[in-house]
Amino acid sequence: MNGPQTEENYLESYNPGDYPPVALAADLVVFAVAGSVLHVALVRRGTHPFRDRLALPGGFVGPRESAEDAARRELAEETGLDLGGLLVHIEQLATYSAPLRDPRMRVVSTAHLVLLATNGSTLPALAGAGDAADAGWYPAHEILAGKPGGQLAFDHSVILLDGLNRLAGKMEYTTVATQLLPGEFTLTQLRTVYEAVWNSPMAPGNFTRKMTPQLEDTGQKTRTAGGGAPATLFRATDRHIHPPLARPRTP
Repeated sequence: MNGPQTEENYLESYNPGDYPPVALAADLVVFAVAGSVLHVALVRRGTHPFRDRLALPGGFVGPRESAEDAARRELAEETGLDLGGLLVHIEQLATYSAPLRDPRMRVVSTAHLVLLATNGSTLPALAGAGDAADAGWYPAHEILAGKPGGQLAFDHSVILLDGLNRLAGKMEYTTVATQLLPGEFTLTQLRTVYEAVWNSPMAPGNFTRKMTPQLEDTGQKTRTAGGGAPATLFRATDRHIHPPLARPRTP
């Protein structure tokens, strides 16, 4: 008498070709602040489709890779930026699965948000390689406004905007902005990050009053530029800001 089908028999008869093929990709929104400006890492595509257009770094996930492993590999291959040797925060942003987002075939992309810590004045050098003809840092708000370079390849303008909105929103109620700074920083440096991401100036006194209780005072001080009064150095804490900071509204 025939019994119920076993899982082994089921898998032996299962044919993946009965379903439309879908490729998995990983893309990265890499943010860093320098010169009071929020920058994003972009590559110039060296191959079709969208050859010569700017795009987020990323590519296809290999058969034995996780999406995050592929994202790290593609970033290193296309820009020379190795996240393993840098102070970074990385989190999964969203999945993008519109059927026609890639003209080659059905491609589903898992995008990642990366926050790169800098001293606020310099950025790591990028060098295009692999599928990327070039790589560089670009002002994020200008890119989203369509300059320079115009619309990004694929749906990467949408992914970039989602990444910016994720970061900007979380900065209202968490200390995630400190991930864009070194381990120790001043309130002026932190305020510069907020102004760069929110693309709006903030009142120094009000910012200091609201943020000081959210941070850890190191007990150390540093001199400000120009030999001004010593500034307190703080460390980040993993806590929620309550009440949340009020994000300036864009006119």
